[in-house]
Amino acid sequence: MVDSTAGTVPASPTTFKRRGLKARHIHFIALGSAIGTGLFYGSAGAIQAAGPSVLLVYMLGGAVVYFMLRALGEMSVHHPVRGSFAVYTRAHLGGWSGYITGWMFAFEMLIVCLADLTAIAIYMKFWFPDSPQWIWVAATLLIVGGANLASVRWFGELEFVFTIIKVTAVIAMILGGAAILAFGLGTDPEIAGISNLWEHGGFFPHGVEGMIAAFILVLFAFGGTEIIGVAGSEAEDPDKAVPKAVNTVPVRILLFYVGAIAVILALNPWPSITGEESPFVQIFSTLGVNWAAGLLNLVVITAALSAINADLFGAGRVLTGLAKENLAPQAMGKVSKSGVPVMTTAILLIVLLVGVVLNALLPEEVFVIVASLATFATVYVWLMILLAQVASRRKMSPEEMKSLKFPVPFWPYGQYFAILFIIFTFGIMVWYADYHLALGVGVGFLVLMTALYFLTGRPQAIRPLSYEELDPMKD
Repeated sequence: MVDSTAGTVPASPTTFKRRGLKARHIHFIALGSAIGTGLFYGSAGAIQAAGPSVLLVYMLGGAVVYFMLRALGEMSVHHPVRGSFAVYTRAHLGGWSGYITGWMFAFEMLIVCLADLTAIAIYMKFWFPDSPQWIWVAATLLIVGGANLASVRWFGELEFVFTIIKVTAVIAMILGGAAILAFGLGTDPEIAGISNLWEHGGFFPHGVEGMIAAFILVLFAFGGTEIIGVAGSEAEDPDKAVPKAVNTVPVRILLFYVGAIAVILALNPWPSITGEESPFVQIFSTLGVNWAAGLLNLVVITAALSAINADLFGAGRVLTGLAKENLAPQAMGKVSKSGVPVMTTAILLIVLLVGVVLNALLPEEVFVIVASLATFATVYVWLMILLAQVASRRKMSPEEMKSLKFPVPFWPYGQYFAILFIIFTFGIMVWYADYHLALGVGVGFLVLMTALYFLTGRPQAIRPLSYEELDPMKD
């Protein structure tokens, strides 16, 4: 094996034998990744922008997520490696692409963590309305920091429990909402009804433009689902675990997003969903079912904790993979005996202290700012995953394509649809002034990391991985 700093790359620099996650962990991580702050809290902003037509936006965004995850799933099953899509983009699109994708994903995860930390602080005001937000942000960091520094298996078990709570709560909310609609429960049952979907300005109260404006917040809600690829590389049997996890995506989107939001819109007129608290909690608060509102508030806090836990896990693993390829500081490549990238996780936790400061200085504006920032990073990573998968197909022989264990469906039209949709999303950020700050920061991050890539001599130290060098992991 040749030292990568000498101009060559080890045949399989990111393969590894330690795997700490069972199939049930991967399945629940996949399940939980779609149920987070973007649904429980961010959906309020999307509803305000689009009204009931936000249901169509969730369907379109869900289709894009599905094709992206199938692209990632095809590559993950074909070549499971630590570092996941950062390695695939490097192999199929070049050294700079792998470098920038890995760092953009870490940036995305950190920004999403900031959004989730902020959401927890807002949720806590349900019980402690006069408490400062930053206190809850600091307390949350202590909890998730300890979980991520323990072990891979502990992370999986914690996420398993969190996801059971979230899934049970959403299903209970849908069933409870249906009961309220059917039997007229609550103190003000007259405000609930299916007619809320077309009254109050119609299904498109703000026109098609309002629906388009909701795309950013809706895609933010789906951000982090790509962690399936990262977690899958830690699975004991990725050939089975990854396809099972990815194939549940359409049902999850229809049930947890379209179904839950439809119930919310039917129970409360959409103009009353203000975002001062989670729409899920507001439903029962408005209807006078206060015990359910308090219980749901506890659930949405659990959901945010789960998201932060998973995001730290994903960012840590990708940065560790980059470090092993000499695309990040070497200290980040060190892994403990229990499989935890301790130094990388510690660095990420220190960076997240910014969340404490932001919630102390800008408690009212911080969530919207970080949500739009996270969306830029999210769709950029998705775009690189899709492009890498398309490029990988072009390098395959017809025989190799036929041998794929988990090929993408509707090839190549589904992939092209998802790519064009993401390009359209960038166009939305250019068109709407509200997203110019996020666009500027995102482009600025790209420019900064690109400059560091060349100034630190990465192109000379590391050549792109060839397709043949990207060997599957061996047990």
